[in-house]
Amino acid sequence: MPTINFKPTTASRRNMSVMDHSMLTKKTPEKSLLATRKNKSGRNSYGRITVRHRGGGNRKKYRIIDFKRRKFDEPAKVMGIEYDPNRSAFIALIEYSDGEKSYIIAPEGIKTGDTIVSGTSADIKPGNALPLENIPVGTFIHNVELYPGKGAQMARAAGIMAQLMAKENGMALLRLPSGELRNVPIGCMATIGQVSNIDHENLKIGKAGRKRHMGWRPTVRGSAMNPNDHPHGGGEGKAPIGRSGPVTPWGKPALGYKTRSRHNHSNKYIVKRRNGK
Repeated sequence: MPTINFKPTTASRRNMSVMDHSMLTKKTPEKSLLATRKNKSGRNSYGRITVRHRGGGNRKKYRIIDFKRRKFDEPAKVMGIEYDPNRSAFIALIEYSDGEKSYIIAPEGIKTGDTIVSGTSADIKPGNALPLENIPVGTFIHNVELYPGKGAQMARAAGIMAQLMAKENGMALLRLPSGELRNVPIGCMATIGQVSNIDHENLKIGKAGRKRHMGWRPTVRGSAMNPNDHPHGGGEGKAPIGRSGPVTPWGKPALGYKTRSRHNHSNKYIVKRRNGK
């Protein structure tokens, strides 16, 4: 789906682009699949800010997505493609033959009126969901489970897809969008195809106000602060960091510092890290 670029009538319009939503066939969400979503503004259960620079923004309701796709051998018709404010990908409203409705992550190429199905004997076509053991090697997939029955956790963002590289000893080897090679139990579900909204990465925000609408508050550089406010602050003129590497406002290493535990139980499933090691 292409992006729409504006004429430079103002300074912000000069560098702004939006998605062309002409392919979206449903403008209003399904009320039975909506849930309230409270804006916590980056605060935890104690009311303390744990994620900075969040807050405000437009109110939005959560669309309940079926990440498990465990309704086997029940054909479903695509009722429409919708915009979801909670994610970068588009979503598709489907209705099963028994009348039940559900939302799924819309794959690229799916259209209103198409029929999709999940199950061990489903065809290898976009939108169909199968266990990894029933998917041919080399197939591009998305919406991948990490543990059987838990629901999809990987390859869910706009334009993303993973590739099934091999199957051996009850495990499926996947090449993830980051370049990581990872083993996943062969009973996990995955959906065929690539996630919709491929051109999402080409969007240009254009102005600060648009970022505020998304719930992001302003960020101040540490080097622009005083030394009592940030370790990067102070100095005459434009001063360097003055340390061996950048740090957080509380002095902990940032930007490239590895925080993953060496004893993480899932390390044994990672064949090759995304940094090539």
